[in-house]
Amino acid sequence: MLRSVKKGLLARKIGMTQVFSEDGQAMAVTVLEAGPCVVTKKRTPENDGYNGIQVGFSGVKDKKLNRPDRGQFTKADVKPLRWLREFRVEDAEQYEIGQEISAGLFQEGDLVDVTGISKGKGFAGGIKRHNFHRGPMKHGSKYHRRSGSLGAKGPARVFKGRKMPGRLGGKKVTVQKLTVFKVYPEKNILLVTGAVPGPRNGLLSIKNSVKA
Repeated sequence: MLRSVKKGLLARKIGMTQVFSEDGQAMAVTVLEAGPCVVTKKRTPENDGYNGIQVGFSGVKDKKLNRPDRGQFTKADVKPLRWLREFRVEDAEQYEIGQEISAGLFQEGDLVDVTGISKGKGFAGGIKRHNFHRGPMKHGSKYHRRSGSLGAKGPARVFKGRKMPGRLGGKKVTVQKLTVFKVYPEKNILLVTGAVPGPRNGLLSIKNSVKA
């Protein structure tokens, strides 16, 4: 059974900067444009078997949407939005279709989990992708950055799941237990300690931490 989240918001990564805490410690923080998000759909136990809301973020031109998406926004009577995501909540009846959710949903000191798509790094070898050790770099070894033996002699094949060179990055990643350092509700800006997945302008999902 999936655990319900009390708070959920979509955000855009602006970048990283440095701030100072009250005791003078320099801290690396990520600046996030969190919302405003608009509730576009509600999930109820009677109709769907669980409580949840679908929220949209960042406006988009109507001509860039297909007919099913346009129909969904028309039915909800909200402006077209670029991104849609669903969050499980304890009680969907607290929300109304068309309601705006902003950065003020979170408070300073809250622990959050941030989910995004990590930066794609293309094809990478075993050393960069899996932190393998290299071989001797002297001229006679002829074995520097290769993967080494790939399988047992008997089966005469490579077993599935073996760590090998391949595509690195570009996957869904969640960083847990980050602290909300500062909230600017009037600007919909959050400062979160540490780094979050993805490039600048990448889409992120922010939820209250499951390990809080």
